[in-house]
Amino acid sequence: MAGEIDPVIGGSPRVYTIPAGIAFADALAEGLMRRAGDDPLALAAITILLPTRRAVRALTDAFLRVTEGRALLLPRLLALADLDGDQDVLAAGDIPPAIDPLQRHLILAHLVMLRRDEFAVAPDQALRLAQALADLIDEVETEQIDFGKLSELAPETFAGHWQKTIEFLRIVTANWPAILEERGAIDPARRRVLAMAARAAAWRADPPRHPVIAAGFIAADPALADVIAAVAHMPEGNVVLPGLDQVLDNEGWDEVGATHPQWGMKHLLERIGIDRKAVQLWPTVTEPPSPRARLLSEALRPAETTAAWRLGPGIDPAACDGLARIDCATVGEEAEVIALAMRDALETPAQTAALVTADRALARRVAASLKRWGIEVDDSAGQPLGETPVGVWLRLVAEAAVGDYAPRLLLAMLKHPLAAGGLPPETTRRRIRLLERLVLRGPRPGPGLAGIRDVLDEVELEKFDDPDDRQKLRGWLGDLAARLEPLTTILASKHADLAELLMRHAEVAEALAETPDEAGGLRLWRGQDGEAAADLFARLNGAAGADFPPVTTDRYPAVLSALMAGIAIRPLYGVHPRLSIWGLIEARLQRADLLILGGLNEGSWPPQPGDEPWMSRPMRDRFGLPPLEVKIGEAAQDFALAAAGPRVLMTRALRVDGAPSVPARFLSRLETLLEGSGLALPRDMAASWRGWAEELDRPDLIAPTTAPEPRPPVAARPRRLSVTAIELWRRDPYALYAQRILKLRPLDPLDADPGAAERGKIVHEALDKFIGLYPDRLPSDALAALLEAGREAFGETLGHPSVAAFWWPRFERVAGWFVDFEQARRRDGIRPLKTEIGGSIVIETDGQPFRLTATADRIDRLADGRLAILDYKTGRPASVQLVKDGYAPQLPLEAVIADQGGFGDLPRGQTGELAYLRLSGGNPPGEFLPALGKDTPDEAIANAWAGLTELITAYDKPEQPYRALVRAEFAYAGDYDHLSRLDEWAIRS
Repeated sequence: MAGEIDPVIGGSPRVYTIPAGIAFADALAEGLMRRAGDDPLALAAITILLPTRRAVRALTDAFLRVTEGRALLLPRLLALADLDGDQDVLAAGDIPPAIDPLQRHLILAHLVMLRRDEFAVAPDQALRLAQALADLIDEVETEQIDFGKLSELAPETFAGHWQKTIEFLRIVTANWPAILEERGAIDPARRRVLAMAARAAAWRADPPRHPVIAAGFIAADPALADVIAAVAHMPEGNVVLPGLDQVLDNEGWDEVGATHPQWGMKHLLERIGIDRKAVQLWPTVTEPPSPRARLLSEALRPAETTAAWRLGPGIDPAACDGLARIDCATVGEEAEVIALAMRDALETPAQTAALVTADRALARRVAASLKRWGIEVDDSAGQPLGETPVGVWLRLVAEAAVGDYAPRLLLAMLKHPLAAGGLPPETTRRRIRLLERLVLRGPRPGPGLAGIRDVLDEVELEKFDDPDDRQKLRGWLGDLAARLEPLTTILASKHADLAELLMRHAEVAEALAETPDEAGGLRLWRGQDGEAAADLFARLNGAAGADFPPVTTDRYPAVLSALMAGIAIRPLYGVHPRLSIWGLIEARLQRADLLILGGLNEGSWPPQPGDEPWMSRPMRDRFGLPPLEVKIGEAAQDFALAAAGPRVLMTRALRVDGAPSVPARFLSRLETLLEGSGLALPRDMAASWRGWAEELDRPDLIAPTTAPEPRPPVAARPRRLSVTAIELWRRDPYALYAQRILKLRPLDPLDADPGAAERGKIVHEALDKFIGLYPDRLPSDALAALLEAGREAFGETLGHPSVAAFWWPRFERVAGWFVDFEQARRRDGIRPLKTEIGGSIVIETDGQPFRLTATADRIDRLADGRLAILDYKTGRPASVQLVKDGYAPQLPLEAVIADQGGFGDLPRGQTGELAYLRLSGGNPPGEFLPALGKDTPDEAIANAWAGLTELITAYDKPEQPYRALVRAEFAYAGDYDHLSRLDEWAIRS
């Protein structure tokens, strides 16, 4: 029952609850204001203990709302962390200082690294294991369990690998206590337990004469529960619980287990020593639990008692008022729906909205979606330091240096917003783009910045827009090398002290962040993330870092990432006054007019309890630790408190990362209960919001484009083309337009493996060298000679793993086949005349002269005196039909040039053979493929000549367009299909 807050009643504990669905902070503030009455000093005499600092801010805001902004003296608001550091209690209890958590982390990692058995790990892995050990120490100390009980876990009960784990845990049972004793310190969790115990004892011995209230706790560890119990038994003490379920029947309450929302509250009441039915409603609460609260209580009741769904009272249809559920197809759609709902809330003056989710990726998506309306919202749950701009910058610098400035790593570093290198940032961006385009794309340069400079020196001068750009890039690379030198030098050694690495790393990161207007240190270390990173570096460079052994330098980036992983950067204040994004813990005690519960899938909310690395579930139970499923119960309580609000939107994605998802058990239970009661959540809202979200990116008019038909001026059209370009012209004129008129070239990939084109060049070079050395007679060791020519052609590429493993064996097979082919050909009286020979002819039309060029792979003299033109193909050659139809005119046009004497000093002559040598190295290794099958080449050569002249004449007319894919059946996926928007118009044509 509700009533006034009275002094002690017969010494019994005084515990109140504010039911789910009522704004906790506002109701608490209203009740305290009623108690204070007209006395302006009464509130200031009250001490309120709250679970988090965010809860302190929430209650402060609640007082402002209740008093409508009037000035007042607030109560003394203490977060749990403030109580841990109560110096008066710590001094009175003679409690030793706590060891620095970072120092503990490094010492434990060192102890892990000292092991030489199957637990031997790299430094970064040791840091992660050390963090898990620290978490275990804190959990054991918090639960007030003696590590000595580990020895009671009987060997015959558990598997052998668990026994090895128990042996590994001697780090925390034997080594670690000795280190603490030597340093005169204790674990932070142990100090907290002692501080809590001292505070509880002090309050029991001499209760404060002013009111003390413990409010907002949904669960408590033993030490905190003792403090709350002490408050409950004070003459002026009160405990106010959020959302204690007083609707659930006794049978259900008795079955409450670790996964139930009330698990933590039940144990807290037992610690206080009060029955659930004795808990009173907070004085300002005058209404019974809402229909929504009753619905959630029934939906989440223990599974053992769900038979009560059929026997108990029905569900009030009003419970569904203001409650909606939306199942979205993907996480992306879910984020858009949530952002749209939050944006819609702003249409109502003074209305607030908040997203509550355990999925930080979803939170980031929603924040990004809100930016389409210029709305900035921070995720109050924060993000790891390593994922903040400064953390990413520090990681990229370390990774680039350890990776010897490989193109991908170098570009990632230099494209970061902090990268400047002493220049204006925009100048640095221009130079890195130029370096990427001309130097870093394609096969990887040699090691270090020196290798990049070597490739830069080989770039043709005509590729630079400004002749001075090459020298500017060289100077810039030299300056970068000088700025990077401190870190490059120390990383050259195999091992280095962590403190020394950090000093050099910070020096380099600052030097690279410097601009002409601002020192690098000022740019780097400002903001919350910069301050946190500076603090980490300073502590690691001080006493804490001395406890870590020298680091293997190639693991330094991973070590740094592991050290930053445990540091969360949370915004000090929300950047939007009416919209918020909260994590589950941050959402406790908060209020909003619209609450959106997002990411309601198993594995997210609630989380998977998973397994811990140190103990199995039976071992944890025997040791005395709470079950891992407690996390599910806490998530269920967060859901129950949030879902009881007046307006709640629950969302989930049907697929996450491409895989089907499972709805949260809360949703499944809720839907089952409602269905059994003949009720359902409204579905029309889901269709509306999803439809609106889809419309956000839908254009007003969808009008697919037609095939492009550019008509550049005749003067801009090419007057010189190779025979391979003629093939492109015939197949896809638009591609030729983009390549030769717009001068667009596809970018090569970064760190490219030598591709098919490079393999073809190498094989061509090897065969050209071999034929050039032996034009008349082959040597007795022809195969060895050809392989030697191949080794020279392959050169340094043989050092590439894929080349050595795949290309070279194929070339060996090609070489064996080619020698046999060549010997047989020469026995038939056929002799090579020229290889890799360039030629050209000029074609006179009504317009300007047009030059046709070619480089023939090989021209032979047949036994009858005619010419044979051969083309080496390491890939698939053109089909006979394509050659006959003129869509693969390379060989016929080379025959035209030969017929007109266009191949240098090679006498003009009639061509009697056109053929491909397919040199795949597969099965068979090589093939001789006549380009025209059994037909003679005369007709194809004539047709190619006529077709070319017609093509030139047609495109000399201004009205002739460069159409895309004139004959799609002969075309292939091109480099310019996206530019022509092929997928848009090809389906319609």
